[in-house]
Amino acid sequence: MKKIFIAFLSVLAFTVNAQAQKKSGAIQFETIIDPIAVAEASGRQIPEQMRARMPKSIKSNYELLYNATNASYMPVTETEDSNSGGGPGGGMRFGGGFGGGNREYYYTFADQKVVEVFDMMDTTYVMPTKLTVASINQFGGGNGGRNNNQSNNAVQFLDVPPVVDIIKSDETKKIVGIDCKKVTIKTTRKAKVLDMDKDVVDETVLWYTNDLGFNFSPMPNFWTEGAVLAIEIKGGGTTAKSIEYRNVGNKDVTAPKKAIAITQEQYQAKQAAMMARFRNNNGNRQGATGRVN
Repeated sequence: MKKIFIAFLSVLAFTVNAQAQKKSGAIQFETIIDPIAVAEASGRQIPEQMRARMPKSIKSNYELLYNATNASYMPVTETEDSNSGGGPGGGMRFGGGFGGGNREYYYTFADQKVVEVFDMMDTTYVMPTKLTVASINQFGGGNGGRNNNQSNNAVQFLDVPPVVDIIKSDETKKIVGIDCKKVTIKTTRKAKVLDMDKDVVDETVLWYTNDLGFNFSPMPNFWTEGAVLAIEIKGGGTTAKSIEYRNVGNKDVTAPKKAIAITQEQYQAKQAAMMARFRNNNGNRQGATGRVN
């Protein structure tokens, strides 16, 4: 009886230790998109000459490091595209999942805080964000994160708040050996398509799990619950490809202290100022060319 009890304690200790080890690790993610399909999903018409220059696919790799309290998510390799023979992609980057540039995200589990770290004008900024469901698809579907009333070749979105529906499903699948549940984010926007009133519908599929014990998404604007291990959109997606349970130090999952804090409003103002300078400089160059001719 004593031997049985000791064996039971050994099994229990092994189980507890195994569970403790799963509180820390690294998950490798891969993003693959078809830029033409993404553009067309947003209603943009791509000229044939531009199509010929665009890659058929763009692949990026990312790593999520996590421990019991924090996590970080960042790109780990150069973007690759199908027109470059498998080498670094020709200047097109889709960091932070798809559409955020070469950015890093840091997650604090206790208070559910998320910060975004990025470089702009030779300065490193840290900006607070949050896990939420965005009303505008920032991956490129729908209006691709543009203002609702901004028009493109075929679609003009009206200045009407979109309708967002969260559709849960009983469907499940394993991703890196972890059981994941399916949820669909359906966004419906009012638009004029070729001068006709239409409802433009976007659907983004998330596969998430609560087994990891923390909340996370490769794109914080697309999250409903748990840790999202896959995101599917028109023209591509991001999927966890492997997981390794190992020790992760706090320094690897903590945002850099030297970064300058910036709010969403300040960031948007800086972007607007940069675009205004770009348009002004471009106009001056065209005017100068006109005078020479």
